[in-house]
Amino acid sequence: MKISTKGRYALRVMIDLAINGNENFISLKDIATRQNLSIKYLEQIISMLNKAGYLETARGNNGGYKLAKNPNEYKVGDILRATEGNLAPIYCLTEEDCQRKEDCKTHSFWKGLDNVINEYVDSKTLEDLIKTT
Repeated sequence: MKISTKGRYALRVMIDLAINGNENFISLKDIATRQNLSIKYLEQIISMLNKAGYLETARGNNGGYKLAKNPNEYKVGDILRATEGNLAPIYCLTEEDCQRKEDCKTHSFWKGLDNVINEYVDSKTLEDLIKTT
């Protein structure tokens, strides 16, 4: 499993909003400048996070984005899943009708790895990441 730039940048954006928001809306331009990201790519990430209900938005001169909840209420795993989809290390774990599941000698190994990954990313919050930086 490899986390794409969308997943990595989504975490950076959420951390940026948590640190710099203070109940204020932050412009896309400010986030892009601080994080050294293109506004065009950032718009895609913001759209995913907004669709997941993680952000509040406001239009106008003082508009922008802010977190919808406190940083300790966001699991890293949920943010990654909002941008990456399922975090399963192999495709067949996402398929309900895998034809080889019963005979596959490696299925339990991959399932165990999937469990470890999900337990780890779900054990960390946005606030945990902020504290380590």
